[in-house]
Amino acid sequence: MIWRTSKQPLTLDGTPKLMAILNVTPDSFSDGGRFFEPEAAIARGLALEAEGADLLDIGGESTRPGAEVIPIREELRRVIPVIEGLQGRLRIPISIDTRNAEVAEAALAAGACIVNDVQASRADDAMGRLVAASGAGYVCMHMQGTPQTMQQQPAYADVVWEVLNFFGRSFERLTALGVHPEQIAFDPGIGFGKSLEHNLQLLRHWARFTTLGRPLIGGVSRKSFLGKLSQEGGPDRLPGSLAAAVWLMEQGADLLRVHDVSATRQAVRVISGIRQSSE
Repeated sequence: MIWRTSKQPLTLDGTPKLMAILNVTPDSFSDGGRFFEPEAAIARGLALEAEGADLLDIGGESTRPGAEVIPIREELRRVIPVIEGLQGRLRIPISIDTRNAEVAEAALAAGACIVNDVQASRADDAMGRLVAASGAGYVCMHMQGTPQTMQQQPAYADVVWEVLNFFGRSFERLTALGVHPEQIAFDPGIGFGKSLEHNLQLLRHWARFTTLGRPLIGGVSRKSFLGKLSQEGGPDRLPGSLAAAVWLMEQGADLLRVHDVSATRQAVRVISGIRQSSE
């Protein structure tokens, strides 16, 4: 499977690629703002590539439940110097994690080639038109509500069917705007407007999303549903994150969005080795 971006296309061959997370925020649930300053973020980005990341996903706005909305100018101030500082130093593609078309446009101009849009259910078409014009790869993620409201009693009649239906409608809308089908990837949005049971249902039936014929991105790293299952806090959820990542790999995920690149790379290599061993 090919995933087009505005630079090199990505070939997805059945072994998940690792999309490393770089939060340039002061209030991330996972790192507590350790990489908020541009110099620290740039160094972290280079380190993630050295650990084996296949892509780097840079975000300047926290999307944890209840996070406050920040001005677009502040989001730009956070992410653009980091992308510019990494441009030409990284060999791997850069993705911008944003809900705002203005931020996405500036990030693409600075060197990003993928837009990871956590709120693809937007009412306007500015992001779709930008993706069509730029040729950028596009991650269409499902979220019920907004980060401010998404965990206020999320409800579905059938969460798997509803997310599948959302992707079908989004695909039609995006292609009508001129986005090439090979630019589009889907992320069911584990933890975004879902209860524990909703998350488990999406994971249990992940293989149903492979019928879409487009790359599937699984983001489970350190998320709160893992804590509910394991009774562990964020910093201690690596074993649970790896277990969920391996499950996603076996169910057909094409990319894994992760904090712990080195550990996840090791897990993926072990599973790949078992798969490839002769009977």
